[in-house]
Amino acid sequence: MDKIRHVPSLQAMQALVEVADRGSFTLAAQTLCLTQSAVSRQIQQLESHFNVALFIRTSRSLRLTPEGEHVLATARSMLEQLKTLEERLAPQQRPFRIRMHVSLAVRWLLPKLSDFYLNHPEVSLAIETVATEVVEPGNDCDAFILYLPQPSDDTDCLTLFEETLVPVCSPNLANAPRSVEELLRFAMLHRSADRQAWIEWLAANDGKPLEDYRHIPFNLDELALDAAARGLGVAVTDMTLAAESIERGVLVVPFGEPLKTGGLYALCLQPAAASHPATTLIMQWFITQAINPISV
Repeated sequence: MDKIRHVPSLQAMQALVEVADRGSFTLAAQTLCLTQSAVSRQIQQLESHFNVALFIRTSRSLRLTPEGEHVLATARSMLEQLKTLEERLAPQQRPFRIRMHVSLAVRWLLPKLSDFYLNHPEVSLAIETVATEVVEPGNDCDAFILYLPQPSDDTDCLTLFEETLVPVCSPNLANAPRSVEELLRFAMLHRSADRQAWIEWLAANDGKPLEDYRHIPFNLDELALDAAARGLGVAVTDMTLAAESIERGVLVVPFGEPLKTGGLYALCLQPAAASHPATTLIMQWFITQAINPISV
């Protein structure tokens, strides 16, 4: 049988990828749950098949030859294409992948997941979180949740809840503020570098200019709320995100009316979701969560 018909094994191609990624036969063997000698044999089979050396081995290093780089690129492409094909033909074998901001996952979705799995134990959700202000959808997720400054006409986007800002602090904060004037005595905790939430809230409540206050910035709502719960100052946040902490008595709203900004959080489907058999079920569950948000 000639070499054209006798193609290298997928296991050998996978071994090549792991050795190249980890720079070690030993670490690759551990990842693949094989012995080091088994991984070495698979690499030798590839080298024999292509009649080239794939690695330059020394006592201190392991690096690919130029020929090895070419074979590695093909191996990566083959494995990725097989993964894509498997997900297209048998999507039920993989979880439904949702990308969102880490604070939203911790504060809003995580408290609800027990209800989801209680009612749908046969479905698996893979939650991927990001810490950036903007959630980029990417091509490797079925859906993503993002903040929109205004409603969208996109029929593939489901509004989960509208942004409603409130000040929050620890119930044990000494002499907690009871009016916007008393905020001058406390540090303002920020969930973003631009301080936009506090700017909007102060403008709606006849507060002083932002520079008149003391500030402690954070890059995550999660950190700002934790700092507020520890008594470091007063944070302004979305009421829905703070709801569970308010219910547990970890945070309180010291004063002020909730401020609707016109912004909202929405779940948007990606093209990949069309082939997943659980998409309709998952969307129906999210609709119930949007209709019945946590009350405070």
